[in-house]
Amino acid sequence: MDTLIERAEGIQAGRAAKSGTKSKRRTYITLLAGWVVLIGIGATGAKLYTDYVKAQIAQDIADQTERQLQAIQADYQLQVNQLRDSVTGDMAALQTKVDTLNELLTFVKDSASNKTDNSNQLYTQLNDVKKQLDELKTNLDMLK
Repeated sequence: MDTLIERAEGIQAGRAAKSGTKSKRRTYITLLAGWVVLIGIGATGAKLYTDYVKAQIAQDIADQTERQLQAIQADYQLQVNQLRDSVTGDMAALQTKVDTLNELLTFVKDSASNKTDNSNQLYTQLNDVKKQLDELKTNLDMLK
């Protein structure tokens, strides 16, 4: 006993219900796609920021290391210069002693008779002092 009009109204009502379900699905899909895009943007931003922070930290460490190396090099140069000055002073003092000993040896050779052996002892001491002087010179050359 349905009339044709009632049947047509029923069909249209069913179609309207189906189209409402389709629009809800589209809305959910759009929202889901939006969330996925937002999550992707957030993950990309976090990755870029961590890379930036890593680069900053690496640069800070490199700068700090460079400053420390420069300080160590300056300290090393100061120590080498002090050692060089010390060795040069020691060599000058030793040279003075060698010259004095050489003069003494010459005096002893001139005044010694053939019976004494003092000149040989002084000559031996002079050779020892010269050896020490040569060692100091080689050490100074190694420092340069």
